[in-house]
Amino acid sequence: MGNMASPAGPLGEFLRAQRSRITPADVGLPDVGGRRVSGLRREEVAVLAGVSADYYARLEQGRERTPSTPVVEALATALRLSPDARNHVFRLARLSPGAQPVPGPVSDELMQLMDAFPHAAAYVIDPGFQIIAANATARALLGESQLAHGAMDFVFLDPAARAYFQNWDLVARAAVSALRLAAGFSPPHPAVLPLITRLRAESAEFVGYWEDHTVAGLSMTEKTINHPDVGRLTLTYQTLDVRDAPGQQLTVATATPGSPSADALALLGALEATRSSHG
Repeated sequence: MGNMASPAGPLGEFLRAQRSRITPADVGLPDVGGRRVSGLRREEVAVLAGVSADYYARLEQGRERTPSTPVVEALATALRLSPDARNHVFRLARLSPGAQPVPGPVSDELMQLMDAFPHAAAYVIDPGFQIIAANATARALLGESQLAHGAMDFVFLDPAARAYFQNWDLVARAAVSALRLAAGFSPPHPAVLPLITRLRAESAEFVGYWEDHTVAGLSMTEKTINHPDVGRLTLTYQTLDVRDAPGQQLTVATATPGSPSADALALLGALEATRSSHG
């Protein structure tokens, strides 16, 4: 499973992982063959970033952990980092304040907004990936396991998730990527590191994805779900930061109007309303 900590540290591990993803052709370098490493060599990254090969080697090995802002900016450019990954590497270098706030409860106004989406599943996730509020359609869509234990536990620790998500592998990768982004805040939300520790101990698949070092937010925009009550739904997801409660994220899942998925989503809302009225 690998060690929780390594001499390279989070910054060194991240740089090495990103370097392995880029081919010489990606950055306009000749590929002369006979390469012993996947991706770029350390020396090549150093040239692209304008730092010495020795200094870059010390960064990857964890012997240098306090690079300057211009150096990190140059490395992010050299490694072709996405915006999420660029922000993440700055946090790993302890160069952005970026402390993940601990939000309060979901506001009454946001609850009213979610309830005003009768044809959508709307729910709010906190920085520890717990679902802290959901409208009726979302409660029926997510089910008891996700509502009780959180999105990450459902994906990796509940066997039902593999049938529920048509593309479980893609969902799992997106989930790990979002969790890595959350872990990069300094300090992270108190629930994040214990969650990572637990998932590493209980899910071999999580370990494999975690050591891949991909970073992105909750960026998966379409999922196909095999729901036990209404069958298959293909849904589009929009995830938005809640401005008056930093750290909370609102997710709204919708279906193409007039499609079988839209009918199934409406049926879920009706089923949940019926259950609630008889509860």
